[in-house]
Amino acid sequence: MPDILTSIFWIEVDKIKPNPFQPRREFNNDRLRDLADSIRQYGVLQPLVVTKHEIEREDGSLYSEYELIAGERRWRSAQLAGIRQVPCVIRSGGDDDRLKLEMAIIENLQREDLNPVDRARAFDQLINQFNLRHHDVAAKIGKSREYVSNSLRLLSLSEEFLTALVAGKINEGHTRPLLMLSGKPAEQKALFDEIVTRHLNVREAEAIARRAAVERTRKHGPVDPALVELEKQLSEKLGTRVQIERREVGGKVMINYLSNEDLRNILNILNSEAVALETASGPMTEETAPVELTSEPELEPSPEDNLYNIKNFSI
Repeated sequence: MPDILTSIFWIEVDKIKPNPFQPRREFNNDRLRDLADSIRQYGVLQPLVVTKHEIEREDGSLYSEYELIAGERRWRSAQLAGIRQVPCVIRSGGDDDRLKLEMAIIENLQREDLNPVDRARAFDQLINQFNLRHHDVAAKIGKSREYVSNSLRLLSLSEEFLTALVAGKINEGHTRPLLMLSGKPAEQKALFDEIVTRHLNVREAEAIARRAAVERTRKHGPVDPALVELEKQLSEKLGTRVQIERREVGGKVMINYLSNEDLRNILNILNSEAVALETASGPMTEETAPVELTSEPELEPSPEDNLYNIKNFSI
């Protein structure tokens, strides 16, 4: 009898069921069609790995059904190509769920087909469902323990951030500065919005995260929810990160910008607000006049100046 661990069998495509432990959630349709075109021309060159189950019909007869362990992308493409049979290796231990998950993870990692979120969730399943430790998972996939631990940290991010990561709106490198602000949800969300809307690279995002962490640490006393809400509103209005720092008397508003063009856009927004204020409240006064770019040095404000005068805001 041939060795079921090494022999290749031709199995009908419609008798094969997908792996319920497949960690990969999404398959690129364009890449599947490209592989289907190749399969039509050359066939399936690498066998799928399956387990075999004998199922009893109502009349007492038996039939075989197969469950994928590895090769779902080839199986899906073979269906698109109209191939009736595919080469398979039948593995023993069909009831070992951990084996199915391990092999699916390893295959996808070797092909770099898992996105960071699916990879992290697969590691989490191995650890929590099958009681493996971080270094056990690392040994099975041929990676370092730090690689596994850092992947798992992604799952502490909000679903909004994870969805953006899967969609490619941010990359895995951007998650590091976001994780630096895990205990500061307002700053974390503001940084995320800046990364997405202003297309910050990882170095720029890390610089903002470090600055936010240091500035929050230096502040004394509890965070004022009213100031946090004002920061959020100003950030949304200006399309950039805004911080308000309270001092013993008054405080300052810090508005981040990346280029002169960004600064001009911010000033245009402020000028538009001033024009709207004039329309609603009557002629402009010195305090409500639009902001203009100038190369002249700013004068020190007098104590009598209005605390909320735009001239007291630093950018």
